[in-house]
Amino acid sequence: MLLVATVLMPGSVQTLFRARRSRIPLVITLVTWLLIVVALAAVLIRRQIAFTLATNPFILTGVLLVVVVAGVSWILCLLDTVRRVRLHTLSPRARTRFLAAALVTMLVVTGGTAYGTVMINSQRELMTNLFAGGLGERPVDGRYNILLLGSDAGKGRQGIRPDSITLVSVDAKTGGAVMIGLPRNMQNVPFDEDSPLREVYPDGFTCGDECLLNAVYQQGEEHADAYPDDVTPGVEAMKEAVGGVTGLEVQYHAMIDLKGFEDLIDAMGGITVVAGKRVPISSGVDPNTGQHGPVKGWIEEGEQHLDGYHALWFARSREFSSDYERMVRQRCVQDAMVRQLDPSTLLLRFQDIAQAAPEVVTTDIPQIQVDRFVDLALKTRSAGTSSLNLTPPEVNPTHPDFAQVHELVASSIAESEESAEAASTSAVPGTGASGEVSVWAAPQPGAGPADVSAAGATDEADAGGAEDEDASAICSVP
Repeated sequence: MLLVATVLMPGSVQTLFRARRSRIPLVITLVTWLLIVVALAAVLIRRQIAFTLATNPFILTGVLLVVVVAGVSWILCLLDTVRRVRLHTLSPRARTRFLAAALVTMLVVTGGTAYGTVMINSQRELMTNLFAGGLGERPVDGRYNILLLGSDAGKGRQGIRPDSITLVSVDAKTGGAVMIGLPRNMQNVPFDEDSPLREVYPDGFTCGDECLLNAVYQQGEEHADAYPDDVTPGVEAMKEAVGGVTGLEVQYHAMIDLKGFEDLIDAMGGITVVAGKRVPISSGVDPNTGQHGPVKGWIEEGEQHLDGYHALWFARSREFSSDYERMVRQRCVQDAMVRQLDPSTLLLRFQDIAQAAPEVVTTDIPQIQVDRFVDLALKTRSAGTSSLNLTPPEVNPTHPDFAQVHELVASSIAESEESAEAASTSAVPGTGASGEVSVWAAPQPGAGPADVSAAGATDEADAGGAEDEDASAICSVP
C-alpha cells in the first residue's frame, strides 16, 4: 500500500510519517498535477495550444524543468518508501515480491523520466536550432506563401544553385494549399517592385541563356550590400523573383540541402514510392562533350523502398528524362516523406530525425509561428492540396508570358479555395485518399527542345518533354 501510494502520489507516504520537510515532495506533486490539468483543459478549449506547448522553446524549457524536478522527487520518494518499509519484518516470500515490485517501479520511473527529459530537450534544441527568432508575418490576402528550395551546392559546384523550386500557398483559415512548381530554367523572370535587383534588372533577369531562375540566388549574393544584414541575400532574391513570377508575396522560405537530405531520409528509415519507369544512377553529362557518363545503377520500375542515397537520386536524376519529370519525382519524394512520417516512426526515430533536420533544412519561419503552421498542416490534410507546375504547354520557360502565369496561379488558388470550402462541409468529389486535387500540367506533343530547354539547361528535355503522360505515369506514393 505504501509503494502504490508513492507511485500515485509521490510525497504522500513522507507526509503520513511526518518526515522532515515531508511537504516539499507533496507540494511538487500537487503543482505538477495542477499544471497537467490546466494544460489539458487549455488544449481541449483550443487545439493550437497543444502545438504551442510542443514547439515553443521557452515553454519547452519550463516543461523540461518540471519533468526533471518532478522525476527526481518521485525517485527519491520511492527510495525513501522502500527504506521505511521494515523488510526484516516481512516473510521471505512477501519480501521478494515487494522488492521485485519496487525494482520494477524504480526502473519504470527512472527510465521514463530519463526518456522524457531527453525527448523534450531534443525537441527544444530542434526548435531553437531550426527556426528563426523574431516576430511572425501576417497572411497576405488571407494566405501564407512559403518558398521551398532544394540546394545543390556540392563537390565541383561554386555557390548555391537551387535545384528544386516550389512555392506553397496556404489558406490561413482552411489550410487549403496550392503547390506551384517553377522550372529552374525559366528565363526573363521579373522582380518584385521593392526588390533591390529590380534596379539592376528593370526589365527582368534578361541577360541571355545564363540568366535562369536558379541563377538568381547568386545574383542576390553578388548584391549582398543592398540587403539587410539579418537576411540571406540569395534567399531574399529568390523570394523576390518567385514573387514576381507568380504575383504572390512570399513571406517565408525553407531550403533543403539535397546532400544532407540523405541523412534525413535514413533517419526516417527510408521512404516508399512507385516508380513509373526506371531511373538511372549515373555520373551525369560531361559539359565539354555533352556525352552521358556511365550508368552506375538503376532504380527499377514499380514499388521501391528507398534509403537516403537512392531517394536523393530518384529526386534529382535527369538522365534520359526532362526537368519536368524530375519535378514530379521530387514532388513524390516530398509526399512520401509527409505521408510516411507517422507518429510511430516519429517516436521511434525522433532523436535521429531531430539531429539530422537542422543540418538539412534552413528556414526563416520564426519559432513563435511554428504552432500556427503545425495547426495549418493538419487542416491541409482535410482541405486537400492541389498542384500547378509552370511547364509546357501552359508556360514556355524560355519566353514565359508572366501575365498568363499570374492568371494560372490566381485560377489555381481560386479552385483550391472552393475545394477547401467544400471539404469543410463534405468530402471533395474526385479526390483521393489524401484529399489531393492534381492539376499538373504535363508536357504535350509538339513541345520541342526550343520550348523546354534553355541553352542545355535540361539534358534530355527534347526526349522527356515531348511525352504526353500524367504525373502518375512518372511516379506515385502508395
